[in-house]
Amino acid sequence: MSLSPTGGAAPAGGPTVLRILLGAQLRRLRDAAGISREDAGYHIRASGSKISRMELGRVSFKERDVTDLLEFYGVRDPEEREKLVQLTREANQTPWWQKYQEAVPDWFQVFVGLEEAAQLIREYEVQFVPGLLQTEDYARAVVLQGTPGLDPEEVERRVALRMGRQQVLKKENPPRLWAIVDEAALRRPMGGRDVLVAQIERLMDAVSEPNVTLQVMPFRYGGHAAEGGAFMLMRFPEADLPDMVYMEYLTGALYLDKPDEVERYAAVMERLSVAGTSPDRTREILGSMLKEI
Repeated sequence: MSLSPTGGAAPAGGPTVLRILLGAQLRRLRDAAGISREDAGYHIRASGSKISRMELGRVSFKERDVTDLLEFYGVRDPEEREKLVQLTREANQTPWWQKYQEAVPDWFQVFVGLEEAAQLIREYEVQFVPGLLQTEDYARAVVLQGTPGLDPEEVERRVALRMGRQQVLKKENPPRLWAIVDEAALRRPMGGRDVLVAQIERLMDAVSEPNVTLQVMPFRYGGHAAEGGAFMLMRFPEADLPDMVYMEYLTGALYLDKPDEVERYAAVMERLSVAGTSPDRTREILGSMLKEI
């Protein structure tokens, strides 16, 4: 079994998360040694900004750079050095979604890695059924709606990526998904009647899964706490990964991890869960919607 720098099993989130963890370790070692980013960059024939990107896990790591930095930071323990070098090798492995990299932007590939590593995913959706619960036909309709005129092969690559992401809910020790979906998303006939019927039936099956909780935010409630729109909260088992808020916009995404910002979104999510219908009634509500379609 591969080891993390703390001596436990390496996390299952793939290279994205491993890069973040490795960067956090290198940052702590640099701070402990009292060395500036600029000096560290100069030592590996790079810049201070390159060190910053490494410490944030936003770039791949060269094994030679890591070993040079460990030497510069005064890390002499052979076991600690080997653990970090091994983590570097694992962080450079190709993730399963790499074959879809031309179909999605870099910022979304980061999200896929974080989603795989999460222990708890709490999500509020306004316009669509959550991606982890979409049927293939519904996902295809969403892709086509968002990017009309897209090449058919590109459409299928994006759909395949979304279907691949859903495997996270079926793995050993899967994350808990707690989704709150606005009633509008469940009534919007994305892809047409037959696609919507199959999607509602998929959700009815999903609520029986032990790691899935689904609530509906009904029209009758009126205004509510999530005035800023859809967002996701992710919690991770690794201490080096803080809780994170993820929000998409038209050309990118925001990743918020400052405690005060995360706490504010967590409070909004709590208010939404109280305002939404009881999870125990979700299957009944979905069944009623099916009769109306």
